[in-house]
Amino acid sequence: MNQTNFGFKKIKANEKQSLVNSVFSNVADKYDLMNDLMSFGMHRLWKDEFIRQIPNLNSNILDVASGSGDIALKLAKKAKDRGSNISLTLSDINEEMLRQAKKKSIDLNLFQNLKFTVASAEELPFPDNSFDYYTIAFGIRNVPDINKALKEAYRVLKPMGKFICLEFSKVKESLLQDFYKFYSFNVIPKIGKIITGNKEAYDYLVESIDLFPSQDEFRIMIKEAGFEEINYKNLSGGIVAIHSAYKL
Repeated sequence: MNQTNFGFKKIKANEKQSLVNSVFSNVADKYDLMNDLMSFGMHRLWKDEFIRQIPNLNSNILDVASGSGDIALKLAKKAKDRGSNISLTLSDINEEMLRQAKKKSIDLNLFQNLKFTVASAEELPFPDNSFDYYTIAFGIRNVPDINKALKEAYRVLKPMGKFICLEFSKVKESLLQDFYKFYSFNVIPKIGKIITGNKEAYDYLVESIDLFPSQDEFRIMIKEAGFEEINYKNLSGGIVAIHSAYKL
């Protein structure tokens, strides 16, 4: 029987998606606030650097695991300011998170040229060779079968299309690593309990971060999905990394 991890727990592989859905449904309305508190606002800088990886906004972009829409809405705002002809599809398996993204897009008057699709990263409902860019930020570690999701990313990208992933990674410097682990396991779940009333959701999140492959291990996974010209850039000492690759 196939097994996988849900945080540090071993579960049946076919159970993971519903458990992950439950985590994000339970914290959806406080998700953005928690991101600010957990990262001391650093996630905004990481995401700004992430969208700089997309120089041409006259593009058809798929944002997978969109969550509350931070990446897509940053891109939509940048395109609107530049007068670019952008087409953005936000995809997430969690309907409640997409509902938050829709609300934000309306509040910010950025809903034009946006499409919202409830879908699994493992089974995207789009034709082959559809998108110029595939973006995913802080989402791929929550996918039950990461290799399958990477192959789907490759499939839906056009030839010369670019895959870009922002994800928590492995800290390189030992002192920072010690502090980061202490903060992650001892502080973040307590903040989560205070703000959302759900400590278990943030136990899972920090455990999933700890289990995610290293920068070089993930690079190999991207290559095995068929991508080429694979690179990564560490931010904040490797707390997060931006991975990029092309479908050639």
